[in-house]
Amino acid sequence: MSQTFWESEVEEKPKRAQKPAEEPEDSEALALSADDFSALEERIRRAVELVKRERQARVAAEERAAQAEAQLTGQGPVVDKLKEEVRALRAERDHVRQRVERLLAQLDALEL
Repeated sequence: MSQTFWESEVEEKPKRAQKPAEEPEDSEALALSADDFSALEERIRRAVELVKRERQARVAAEERAAQAEAQLTGQGPVVDKLKEEVRALRAERDHVRQRVERLLAQLDALEL
């Protein structure tokens, strides 16, 4: 069975021997409680700072994603134009290839 965070913290502290009821140790118990509270307070501060950093990182990532999406949207017409240009260049290449093949065929006919 897995332990929770708090259970593991409780188990890590050494067990103190029980004193008889007639010997109150209020000052030691109070000091121990203050130490525990200070440790808890520090953990909470660190957790708050971690959450703040993660939120800032998330906001920055969302801004970068929005910028990338805007850039992608802006590139759409450019991509379409380039695709059309490639299509035209391929058609021109095929036309030139056909003309060269006809010329070579004519040269072959002359050699006979």
